[in-house]
Amino acid sequence: MNILFVTLDQFRGDSYGAAGHHLVRTPVLDAIAAEGTRLANHYSQAAPCSPGRAALYTGTYQMNNRVVANGTPHPESFDNFALAARRAGYDPTLFGYTDQGINPLVAQGSDDPRLDNYDGILPGFSVGCFMPESQAPWLQWLRGLGYDVPRGYGEALSQEPLRPVEHSLSSFLTDRFLGWLDHQDSGWCAHVSYLRPHPPYAAAGEFSRTYSPDDVTLPIAPVEREHRHPLHDLSLQVEASAAPDSEEGLRNMRAQYYGMISEVDYQLGRIVATLRARGEWDDTLVIITSDHGEQLGDHGLKEKLAFFPQSYHILGIWRDPRQRGVSTVEHFTENVDLLPTFCEALGIEISSRVDGRSLRPLLEGRDVEWRTAAHYEWDWRYFFIGGRPQQWPTNRMLSRQNLAVSVGADIAYVQFGDGSFQSFDLMADPTWRTPCRDDARTLRAAQELLVWRQEHLNREWTDLLLTPQRPGRWPVVAN
Repeated sequence: MNILFVTLDQFRGDSYGAAGHHLVRTPVLDAIAAEGTRLANHYSQAAPCSPGRAALYTGTYQMNNRVVANGTPHPESFDNFALAARRAGYDPTLFGYTDQGINPLVAQGSDDPRLDNYDGILPGFSVGCFMPESQAPWLQWLRGLGYDVPRGYGEALSQEPLRPVEHSLSSFLTDRFLGWLDHQDSGWCAHVSYLRPHPPYAAAGEFSRTYSPDDVTLPIAPVEREHRHPLHDLSLQVEASAAPDSEEGLRNMRAQYYGMISEVDYQLGRIVATLRARGEWDDTLVIITSDHGEQLGDHGLKEKLAFFPQSYHILGIWRDPRQRGVSTVEHFTENVDLLPTFCEALGIEISSRVDGRSLRPLLEGRDVEWRTAAHYEWDWRYFFIGGRPQQWPTNRMLSRQNLAVSVGADIAYVQFGDGSFQSFDLMADPTWRTPCRDDARTLRAAQELLVWRQEHLNREWTDLLLTPQRPGRWPVVAN
């Protein structure tokens, strides 16, 4: 079996056709979902990129892997997708990026250049085409085509509407993957990690004109200031996270975001067509998800941050050609579930440190006991440590700059590290703007979050007793 593991960066869970979006056209994603299973209530466990991907790749919650920022070292002691694929006999190959910084304990001295950024490659991957944050391979390729390309990748991406789709960042990556595929026999494993629809909000070529700003709906407005949590209010005052303050700006941002989604859908179509031509489509396991979502103007915010679900509710598609399961799973599923599901699909052992659960019973439509809420975390200590010399041990104040969220069917509960909290009545108002006035319901939601945390505390050795009567081999997956 071939394995195609795709991540689409910053992809909201409501922004494609199969999810019922009123405007966005994604025929390829819709078709893959129709052949497999769409995870309707699928959530990332952290933001921004490195924390979200650490949870995805290792199947662990942030409270255990402790990757809290872009720049936090990756904990190499955890299992991950690439290592699991290797145990199953594959050579997993990366196209794009994984944004997992090197662990300083394995660096080659203090001058190791890998300590200067978080662009590191997840342990276990071979490299087909590495795309660092600078997008240097693409920029160099554009200059070779004769373009006058600015040095900054952000400005170059902002100019994508001026270039044809064939010269887009996503086209470049797709070309590199397809070129590699030409030299592969069956039984390959690839992780294709697209940057788009990550900002800047500028779709490539014709896709920048696919959606008229007049046709997009306006975002959810923020509540009045007196009803906002201080973190929400602070986020609205920061230029990097505040949405455009004009209707025109909001409409243009959303139209370009949808254009980027349609373009990556088009690129996936190129891959599917190639696999069909090679006669391999029916022998390829396809996993599609994202590292986190996008506010897109909702609650007055853009990008990914804070506690609102737009930053964490993401797309999730699982297509195993060997199985014909249910078309849609409505249960709460999480990115930490994908690694154990992947291990079970490959017939290999699941690490005892994984926090997620295999989705196989849900994919097969079986009636099993399942979680009643989705969970995610956000840590913003990097606002405090990013601009000053790093000294250890750090102030305990930093450990309070975080939050944890439980999202159930009828209530959402947010616990802040400083002891404050918010609860939202989703039955009365699914937009997260109406507080829950029922203290009993809020208490139950708080208890659910606490029980979730207690259940998933790191248990690497907690179920082992060193006694003379050790029954057999201790089931720990070696990395």
